[in-house]
Amino acid sequence: MNARALFMGTAAAAVMAVAGSLAPVTALAEGAAANIVRAATDLPAPLARQTAETVSIELETIELVGQLDDGTTYRYWTFDGKVPGPFARVRVGDTVEVRLKNHEDSWMVHNVDFHAVTGLHGGGHATMADPGEESQGFTFKALNPGLYVYHCAVPLAAQHIANGMYGLILVEPEGGLPPVDREFYVMQGEIYTEEAHGSRGELGESYDKLLNEMPEYYVFNGAANALTEGKALHAEVGETVRIYFGVGGPNKTSSFHVIGEIFDKVYNLGGLTAEPLTDIQTISVPPGGAAAIDFKVEVPGEYILVDHALSRAARGLVGKLIVEGPEQPDVYREGVPERLGLLAE
Repeated sequence: MNARALFMGTAAAAVMAVAGSLAPVTALAEGAAANIVRAATDLPAPLARQTAETVSIELETIELVGQLDDGTTYRYWTFDGKVPGPFARVRVGDTVEVRLKNHEDSWMVHNVDFHAVTGLHGGGHATMADPGEESQGFTFKALNPGLYVYHCAVPLAAQHIANGMYGLILVEPEGGLPPVDREFYVMQGEIYTEEAHGSRGELGESYDKLLNEMPEYYVFNGAANALTEGKALHAEVGETVRIYFGVGGPNKTSSFHVIGEIFDKVYNLGGLTAEPLTDIQTISVPPGGAAAIDFKVEVPGEYILVDHALSRAARGLVGKLIVEGPEQPDVYREGVPERLGLLAE
């Protein structure tokens, strides 16, 4: 099916595309599943320049079998082989050239829709690419500063997003953002498997669960419990951190919270020029939305990243921020003076 015909076609064409994607996946040898998790530290540094330039963004859509959970794999659809896609960073006023290539081993047509774009379909029409082909691409002017989602928008867009096709683009305002010590990139998504949560082996996607908004897995950066262990976030006592947080979805709003921390500043809904919210415990971020979250880490320990719809933690939605450094008893210590005195006697 021609890429543009698919994008502009009828609902029947979209359903046919979905049905075609549900073909069985050829099993890979044990241990061959890819690591699709994008590290939270995998983002470019703040821009040092004060003038607008022409910037190139090149994406490749890749479908691959990746590790969803311990003993569990899934066929992901990705930008550049990771979930989320690469973090793009430009400046307001930049001219941005976008090119998209669809890997030859893909089964599906793919494209990309940037919420930062003022123009037809967010670039979706101009980036349609059949397997093995490169799109014509498009150019846009970054008119509005902000933190924006991008995603595949080929019908059924929700299916492409659920399978991992989402990311963030930051359009820095004039003068940039206030400096922080560390920046992190975290996105939340849902995965709709035919098999129940916790099943082992290679799982298939469920179109019915997708339409009924009943995910089996909730994930940060693509996989269950992905931002723990070797891919946890790290900081030192006294540092300020910024989390660029977005929700790919496609369906569920996040109530993002870090257990044991208070967000000093929140650039709500990705807006960077309005005054940020201050002293926030939990921030609501809808599908297709984002927020930049700043806070200072003042006490060492392991801080848990969650969606405060806490049942989702049992389905994989957990991350860790590990803070190292000296204890700060003036800020936090276990026990109360009376109890500590009794223990000393």
